[in-house]
Amino acid sequence: MNAINTQYRDLLKKVLDEGVTVPSQQGVDAKMIMGAPPMRFRLSEGFPVITERDLSKFWRAPIGEIFAFINGARTQEELETYGCKWWKAWVTPEKCAKRGLDTGDLGPGSYGAAFHDFPTSEGESFNQFKYLIKQIKEQPQLRTHFVTPWIPQYIYRVDGRQQKVVVCPCHGWMHFRVVENKLFLHMFQRSGDLPVGVPSNLIQYSALLLAVAHVTGLEPYEYVHTISDAHIYLDQLDSVEEMLTREPRPLPTMKLVDPPNDIFSFRKENFELVDYNPHPAIKKIPAAI
Repeated sequence: MNAINTQYRDLLKKVLDEGVTVPSQQGVDAKMIMGAPPMRFRLSEGFPVITERDLSKFWRAPIGEIFAFINGARTQEELETYGCKWWKAWVTPEKCAKRGLDTGDLGPGSYGAAFHDFPTSEGESFNQFKYLIKQIKEQPQLRTHFVTPWIPQYIYRVDGRQQKVVVCPCHGWMHFRVVENKLFLHMFQRSGDLPVGVPSNLIQYSALLLAVAHVTGLEPYEYVHTISDAHIYLDQLDSVEEMLTREPRPLPTMKLVDPPNDIFSFRKENFELVDYNPHPAIKKIPAAI
């Protein structure tokens, strides 16, 4: 049996107890703390799919999303081919037109564009994951195995600049490190919606650690998750309080199924969740759009 890990629920409680209430662009105030304590997960002790509510019907979708982004997906249509269907509310005609984008387009400042087609002064785009994998294999000792989702020129909105992304990247600053043939991943998150978004991020980046370790021949050792602006929207408080009444349960295990040797060939079907024993689902937790 895997270990009981209370770091996620501890962070929920910390924001409830210590958070400052602030306004948000989404129209709902939020309680937040700046610089949340890192959550650390040794994958040999369990995979971070939260047990405070049931995600058994959902957990594959975030994995599909991260591999869609790695392959350069930046439209709703492309994302759906990977099993990720939740971007519809952010790529409406109104939201896209406001940014000079076609309906359904997340924009050239989105995750897929940054990971797969990062613009450079040299003219040709730069595929970050292609070179990440190559560098880990050839020079594992380096401290520079790093990926960024942030393309500044498409994000700032001053001096007449138009934002060219429907949602500025909230997560995806990744630092991989190899120590004694063990692979670590530290993911920095700019902004984290703790009840809705962060459970998905925990799943997808831990799954990514498994995949990168597989294609580089390393042991997937530890996933570290740091959130800069960790928040709970006020209309989510009832759901959070209900989760905190539930006793902690052991984390499940994630296994790879017929894993490919190419990071770009991974799909959500290459992952299998076992020994998952969550509390019942909490339906319709509000998501800020």
